[in-house]
Amino acid sequence: MTSQAPKTAAAAARVIPLRPAGEPLSREPLWRDVVGDVLRRERLAQKRTLKDVADAGRISMPYLSEVERGRKEASSEVLAAAAQALGLSLAELLVLVHKELIRLASRTYTHVQPAHAHPARQGEVRLAA
Repeated sequence: MTSQAPKTAAAAARVIPLRPAGEPLSREPLWRDVVGDVLRRERLAQKRTLKDVADAGRISMPYLSEVERGRKEASSEVLAAAAQALGLSLAELLVLVHKELIRLASRTYTHVQPAHAHPARQGEVRLAA
């Protein structure tokens, strides 16, 4: 008599890939990287120093540097202070970040299908990992 472990629901689950087979994996841009790039680009376009913007926004210069380099995830308060120091509203900063995300996504993804393109069959559950 052979001993077989009982099949669990997880072991019996069928994995359905989220992208078609053969499609290359692409790196999704990270929010902190895009925000940092936009802040740095805006600061440099104004020909301002990191110290100047940090002082104007009452943010520590090392912390602002980390945010610009995508090393730190800035809070909404820090983002608003940095935006204001650059003469932008938080909404304007977010619009610039949104545009940059769209630009990066258009380079990264050649074709994005809406979720309804491959609907789940009745009783089928799809999990994203």
